[in-house]
Amino acid sequence: MTALPAAILFDLDETIIGFGSRRLILQEVIEMYPDAFQGLDPAQAAGVMEGAFRDFWADEARAAIWRQNLSQGRVLAVREGFARLAAPTLTEDFASAFGERFHAHREAQARFFPGALETIRAFRERGVRLALVTNGAAAPQRAKVERFALAPLFDHVQIEGEAGFGKPDPRAYVHAMQTLDVAPHETWMVGDNLEWEVAAPQRLGLYAIWHDHLGEGLPPGSDIRPDRIIRSIAELKPQA
Repeated sequence: MTALPAAILFDLDETIIGFGSRRLILQEVIEMYPDAFQGLDPAQAAGVMEGAFRDFWADEARAAIWRQNLSQGRVLAVREGFARLAAPTLTEDFASAFGERFHAHREAQARFFPGALETIRAFRERGVRLALVTNGAAAPQRAKVERFALAPLFDHVQIEGEAGFGKPDPRAYVHAMQTLDVAPHETWMVGDNLEWEVAAPQRLGLYAIWHDHLGEGLPPGSDIRPDRIIRSIAELKPQA
């Protein structure tokens, strides 16, 4: 697909706004607590915890619950990581402190991906209708929208905690398209989650673009096939 679509649905986190590598952020927080992680290599410990985080959030039923309370969800993911590391100093109480520190440290890293803002503005200038469709609780996601002054850039802002449904629920995509008055075949979905922003919208007939911002490629054995894979949102910027 080379022609511009009538509309684009954009994910927010790790699509427009980036936080950096979660594994590296975990390592940075681990290094803040040298006594608790004594005897453990920070990089290796961060790798173990990253695996626990991935497994925790890969459970869609669990993720649907805890993305409404992201800070506490991250504490639970930390507990799973600590269980895998099996060090006596990594207690449940410390998991709460570590999880809260990780949450605050990661959220503080939020930045526009290079070229994302310019790309969104370019689509607006070309008359493409735009929706921001993000999962998560109402208050923190709305605060992020305001912090980065995103609302004026989009024709529709849809937050799971406000709408009452989120990706990959079909209502999330259908409601956004109805608001923009477009059909699936003339709509792109852009995001970093293979299920939420590729497989689910493809089942409805949308053109799905996967933002592989870490450059890791499709997971081994994955049967999900994006219509397009990009490393940077700036790759989508329409040419004058």
